[in-house]
Amino acid sequence: MSLMQIFDIAGSGMSAQSLRLNTTASNMANVNSAASSAEQTYRARHPVFAPMVKDAMTDMFSGSLSASTGVRVAGIVEDARPLQPRFEPGNPMANEEGFVYYPNVDIVEEMTNMISSSRAFQLNVDVMTAARTMMQRVMTLGQA
Repeated sequence: MSLMQIFDIAGSGMSAQSLRLNTTASNMANVNSAASSAEQTYRARHPVFAPMVKDAMTDMFSGSLSASTGVRVAGIVEDARPLQPRFEPGNPMANEEGFVYYPNVDIVEEMTNMISSSRAFQLNVDVMTAARTMMQRVMTLGQA
């Protein structure tokens, strides 16, 4: 693996974590949104990551296989947990039976996802910084 491939791998990780952070923010923004039916209620969304492997090429010197890998977003899925119906007959969003439906967003889980994705993003930034520093040091090896 070359140092240039590190930038591609870390960049794909940063892109994926950025989307994860945006999805988490959307979930948190809709935590208290109410609806009069289950069909209209916001459902928590979560990104699904998958490994990304480019075509493997044989290294002509060692005969080993090397592949540039990374991560990609395979899709965004809705959470299957049940919604939260609450009996609130005085609420203007209440249906005929007096129920209001709230999303299946768990705020503690979303805060955990937010912290995890921001730390993973920062780790990818650190990897890119370290690779850049190594490349700069390699360029100065021939200088005296």
